[in-house]
Amino acid sequence: MAAAWQPQEAGVAELVQLFKDSQTPGKETQMRIAERLEAMSKAPEYPNYLVFILTQLPNEDSSVRSIAGLILKNFLHQSNETIAPASMEYVKVAILPALGYSDQMLRRATTQVVAMIMGIVGPENWVDGLQKLMELMASSNLDEAEGAFSAFAKICEDFTRKMEECEINGTKPLDILVPKFLEATQHPDVRIRIHALNCLNQFVSSGPSALQDHIDTFISALFKRAADENPYVRRFVCQALVLILGYRPEKLVSEMPNVVDYMLYSTQDKNDEVALEACEFWLQFAELPDLADQLRPYLPRVAPVLLKGMVYNEIDLLMLGGDEDDAAVPDKAEDIKPQHYGGKSHRNERVEDAATNGGGSAGPSKQSRGGIEAATQGDDDDDDDDEEDYDSDEDDDDDGVADWNLRKCSAAALDVMAVQFEQDILEILLPLLKERLFSQDWLQREAGILALGAIAEGCIAGVEPHLPTLIPLLVSTLNDPKPLVRSIACWTLGRYSSWCVADKSPEHQRQFFLPAMEGLLRMVLDNNKRVQEAGCSAFATLEEEAGPDLAPYLEPVLKTLVFAFEKYQQKNLMILYDAIGTLADSVGSALNRQEYVEILMPPLITKWQGLDDSDADLIPLLECLSSVTIAVGPGFYPYSPPVFQRCIGIVHNTLVAFQQEIQRPVEEQELPERTFIIVSLDLLSGLTQGLGSGVRELVAQSNPSLLPLLGMCITHPDHPVRQSAYALLGDLAISAFDLLRPTLPQIMPELVAQIEPEPKMDTVSVCNNAAWSAGEIALQYGEAQQGAELQQWVAPLIQRLIPVLLNPKSHKSLSENAAVTIGRLGLVCPQLVAPHLEVFIESWCQALWDIKDNDEKDSAFKGLCEMIQLNPNGAAKGFVYFCNAVVRWTTPSQQLNDMFIKILTGFRDMSGENWEVQKRQFPPVIVQRLHDRYGL
Repeated sequence: MAAAWQPQEAGVAELVQLFKDSQTPGKETQMRIAERLEAMSKAPEYPNYLVFILTQLPNEDSSVRSIAGLILKNFLHQSNETIAPASMEYVKVAILPALGYSDQMLRRATTQVVAMIMGIVGPENWVDGLQKLMELMASSNLDEAEGAFSAFAKICEDFTRKMEECEINGTKPLDILVPKFLEATQHPDVRIRIHALNCLNQFVSSGPSALQDHIDTFISALFKRAADENPYVRRFVCQALVLILGYRPEKLVSEMPNVVDYMLYSTQDKNDEVALEACEFWLQFAELPDLADQLRPYLPRVAPVLLKGMVYNEIDLLMLGGDEDDAAVPDKAEDIKPQHYGGKSHRNERVEDAATNGGGSAGPSKQSRGGIEAATQGDDDDDDDDEEDYDSDEDDDDDGVADWNLRKCSAAALDVMAVQFEQDILEILLPLLKERLFSQDWLQREAGILALGAIAEGCIAGVEPHLPTLIPLLVSTLNDPKPLVRSIACWTLGRYSSWCVADKSPEHQRQFFLPAMEGLLRMVLDNNKRVQEAGCSAFATLEEEAGPDLAPYLEPVLKTLVFAFEKYQQKNLMILYDAIGTLADSVGSALNRQEYVEILMPPLITKWQGLDDSDADLIPLLECLSSVTIAVGPGFYPYSPPVFQRCIGIVHNTLVAFQQEIQRPVEEQELPERTFIIVSLDLLSGLTQGLGSGVRELVAQSNPSLLPLLGMCITHPDHPVRQSAYALLGDLAISAFDLLRPTLPQIMPELVAQIEPEPKMDTVSVCNNAAWSAGEIALQYGEAQQGAELQQWVAPLIQRLIPVLLNPKSHKSLSENAAVTIGRLGLVCPQLVAPHLEVFIESWCQALWDIKDNDEKDSAFKGLCEMIQLNPNGAAKGFVYFCNAVVRWTTPSQQLNDMFIKILTGFRDMSGENWEVQKRQFPPVIVQRLHDRYGL
């Protein structure tokens, strides 16, 4: 019997002492304990000792025993595949009697171990455990019953799918459990009511029949518990109603007046968790377009409640700190959030695309800003994630302030409602906002400014007539004595920055754009760190909106941003790097003036020189420099040799460390941070784009040599590394093809393999960059009159690219780059690609007819024309698509236009009398444009 196992007393004693010592603070003590526990965990019977201490030492302190239980839970999770079956059996037998411990700490540790075992082995493989839990649910001993319900709550929460799919002897345990959970929602013990509701809530969204068959009973149970005296019960009631609204809204429609009344009341509950859970209801409601008509009548009641929820409460203010000038106070380590870098992606520009990046590799995405994170530093490009957009009012991690809370949820709900209801909600909000914006209470004023920013997207049409008054008000609010008010004013100004820059008239610029710009620049240099952050983020948003229009003001802008280097602590430096990189992206080559370079580069180089290669702060600086190098271009050359060589060194050293680590056993590996490779490759790309052919000398003299390192990066197992490596490969093909060419026989097979018809989500960008770089390589072969050398790779590339182009699920940018590369292959080796024309011409034209006129599009269409000349019959079926693509050009180059004329007149002549008949089948807009432009 497994239960007959007995431990060695010395082993038990040592573990007990380690657990006691672990409660003593001290880094050295904790490291010693961790190392010893790591060594002891290698023993096959280690889990036995842990469960023995938890369950068989009644005279030992409960804190020591509960530590043993939590370590056992974690060990089971991490090592479940290597635990000896006999050891697992012993743990299973020993743990079940402990579920009824009267000590809450021990009972909680026990239920977590039980839940982990159930999740690992599956309920169908631990029937004894499942049966025991079901028995204990009905126990008259409330501690035993609570233990069982607590275990089920943890199982349902962490292993929902396993519970849904479990079947034992033709019976699904959930079919038995759900009625028991429903009954327990009315249990006299509040702990059991809470666990029962938690269990049921886990299955609302996944929709197993076990719950759906009882959904009406569940809703009835929720109404019975709506006024429960315990706030945790009310919280789970609110959560359940939110979930049902999202997944079974028809079940609430008949009761909507009562549900709305309850949720409005609960959104104002004195308990913050209840209020937050209830506020999620309005966010969910607003996100369901089909329910718009259900929500619309309640807007006059909901909007004021959301505005009330957006006011800072006393706890928020305590955690956020005072109004002091803290610019000189060093940041705490926990203030610094890790940044995520995904590498460069190449994309083409569509006609409606506001961002322009020429024909090279688009820069890596900037860190998030503009959503409500300075009221919130979320990401306006991702409107599907409002909790992310509104996830931290000041991006402050102090004691949980950055957690999702009522203020942020209220703001997010108002944002979504503004998008959904536009003028309808604005009419309700305007008098409320006017009252708050001019309130003497700074908390009300601050919430009003947050609300004004929250509705910027959805209500812009209705707010616009008021902006000539509101923008000056916001600018004047930047002088408010309260940092939180100045901070939120920055964010809201950022939300309306597109209006500030849209009108190019001198009067509008003088009245609105310049005051907004100057005001935000003052906030960049504020003496409060929170305001600095909000000001810098909002100014970066203004930079993006203004784009090249910011060029006349570069000198004062640069001087301000450079001065910020002297004021900022570590956390805000990350945002400053982002603002400088965004400025470079926005104004482009306007930055390439000697006086600007002399202002900007010294502080960047000073920071660069002061950071070690392994310092995480180097990462955002490298990313910033990659944007600066592209914008400054040849003007960066004096600074480029040490920057280029250091990037080479970082890539080399990180790759060497990676190779060394993967030789070690998996459990001992400590892989180096891949981000250093990614941002170094991105900066090398920036240098290559910025310097053009001037980079050749740096590539030739690199030590160690760049090209072998690049070969290692394009085969790296991490997708983001390969993504940036293929971006650099394409850039090098453009600027240093003669140096790259000898390595291509080794690189091209790897490149071809990366182009997949249906890449996984995390490899789409790798596939995209590989496809783009293949096109650049093909073009360079053509320009070097070495098309014959390219021929060996045309067939394998075409075999990969055509399925990508034809796949309706392909990401738009991937289809575009596949089409461009097919066109370029056709330009250099038309005889090899033209035979496939009939297969891809329709999809090819569709992929590229919305792209802005640029050199990439030009070369691709020249390739298409070459292929049509060789195989006109292949184009006949898709000729109307070709015509549509041709007439969508704004200003084709003279050479390309001549090719268009030749092909179009050729088809007309070949059609003879049928030409007019053919034309009548074309959409009228194509016929008209063909007539206007080509006289056809």
